Amino acid sequence: MYDRLKEVVQRLPESPGVYRFYNDEDVLIYVGKAKSIKKRVSSYFSKSTGVNRKTLKLVSEIERIDFTVSNSEFDALLLENNFIKQNQPKYNILLKDDKTFPYLVILKERFPRIIYTRKYLPKQGEYFGPFSSVVAMKNVLELTRKLYSIRTCNLLLSEANVEQKKFKVCLEYHLGNCKGPCEGYQDEKSYLEEIEQARNILKGNLSIVYNHFTSQMKTAAGNMEFERAHFYKEKLETLERFQSKSLVVNKDLTDIDVCTITSTESYAYVNYLMIREGAIIFSKTMEVKKKLDEPDDEILSFTVFELREQTHSQNKLILSNVAITLLEDKVENVIPQIGDKKKLLALSIKNALELKREREIFREGKKSKQKEVLLILQKDLQIQHLPNIIECFDNSNLQGTTPVASMVRFVDGKADKKGYRHFNIKTVEGPDDFASMKEIVGRRYKRIQEEAGKLPDLIMVDGGKGQLSSACEALKELNLYGQIPIIGIAKRLEEIYYPEDPLPLHISKKSPGLLLMQQIRDEAHRFAITFHRQKRSKVQLKTEMEGLEGIGQKTSVKLLQHFKSVKKIKEAPFEEIEKLVGRKKAEIILGIKEKEVK
Repeated sequence: MYDRLKEVVQRLPESPGVYRFYNDEDVLIYVGKAKSIKKRVSSYFSKSTGVNRKTLKLVSEIERIDFTVSNSEFDALLLENNFIKQNQPKYNILLKDDKTFPYLVILKERFPRIIYTRKYLPKQGEYFGPFSSVVAMKNVLELTRKLYSIRTCNLLLSEANVEQKKFKVCLEYHLGNCKGPCEGYQDEKSYLEEIEQARNILKGNLSIVYNHFTSQMKTAAGNMEFERAHFYKEKLETLERFQSKSLVVNKDLTDIDVCTITSTESYAYVNYLMIREGAIIFSKTMEVKKKLDEPDDEILSFTVFELREQTHSQNKLILSNVAITLLEDKVENVIPQIGDKKKLLALSIKNALELKREREIFREGKKSKQKEVLLILQKDLQIQHLPNIIECFDNSNLQGTTPVASMVRFVDGKADKKGYRHFNIKTVEGPDDFASMKEIVGRRYKRIQEEAGKLPDLIMVDGGKGQLSSACEALKELNLYGQIPIIGIAKRLEEIYYPEDPLPLHISKKSPGLLLMQQIRDEAHRFAITFHRQKRSKVQLKTEMEGLEGIGQKTSVKLLQHFKSVKKIKEAPFEEIEKLVGRKKAEIILGIKEKEVK
């Protein structure tokens, strides 16, 4: 396989762009960007030493290579970002926080309102933000409403409606928070002047607003209009109180993004700050799950791009603690060494380290809690060793059809889904749960013996005495009986059965050990039922389509993989089936549906 792929690599272009790796099921497993596609991809196949095991695992799964050429390396970053968002390949880094941020928007309407939303729809109005928290966003909205008379109602204030006196002023007018444009008490021009001032606050340009109120206050005082001067003075005090709550770094620092990274073997922690007029107007710290031991500069380049896209940042200067390798045109990256910019960088790193500390404490606490549960389970079952590895078996043969079985594996109290196994029953005819249990337990541990694999610390069987006895027979034939603790868990009363013991054990219903066993048993049952449904659907599909000229096994499987069930295939429109298998085959399948209707 490697020889075939190396031949493909030799034909790759030396242009910048994106390369994509697919597995044997034609599923996209990795997307990468490169200055030279050929050089970058060939590096995966030319090195055998010094390459981490995760990358070797990736290379072992590559079945097909595809690529897209771009004009520049930054354009390749855009393409890579799009492919990752659409396909979420399993070997690409995973950003742990993908929530939407709140925005404030000045709506496109007569007498515009200012509202908050999490949906970014540019046609709806002029957006400001995003804000790192709902609290920060509401503080800004409250400030604009205290400083300006902006309506909060959702009335349609068209010229005709206002002229026809369709509306009456509400309580907001009588409280002085609105000047009553609904009844024509405020004209559109003066309202839009207030919106323009509010726009400066939403942009973070507080100095413009401050200078405007200061000028109005001085003018009023010069004209002996002391009540009006006091009115503006109160607005200035409101603005100053708001500014004092903001973290102001240095008013000379403006229109700057700050992005820093700190990492461990498995995770990276990135902090992002947006600075305007010396104040931090947005802050976000996120966790990035590494997949292939990616270097910090690569992670930071990807994350900075993603965060700037989310926040719609147009800032031309980015401060960072690690060089950002890919930048948009006219955007500068600086690693400051002294002064206020260095202090700003230190603040950002402090936030990244704080998230790192918090997550590590959480993970350690989770590990301790899981170990505590396992210790309780060991005590409940009175077994010699801590059950770090637990395997549980279950059968499924609804109405005696298509008998199958499943095994789930839990390691350190957590599901190890790579260790899950499905079994087709081979030696048993009809719905015989006991014989089926003996077969699958025997097959499982015979294979482990042949491959010199690791045996579990505890075997669980979903069922009572009968299923447990059958599993024990299988272990005896393999000379494993007595070497591994084995129990049966009956559903009705959650009774625990031991081999050769007629009386069941009753564990407290509140015991964390019993709760873990229930979770494992339920997961085994779910896994078996899911597999049984898939098998039954395949059999049903094959039965309904066999004998039809032009419809083979591959087409049947393709349809089932896409539609998930026979019922959905029957309900699917002709165009969708045609797109998947072609017009001729779609007509054959449509013929099935027409016969059923008749």
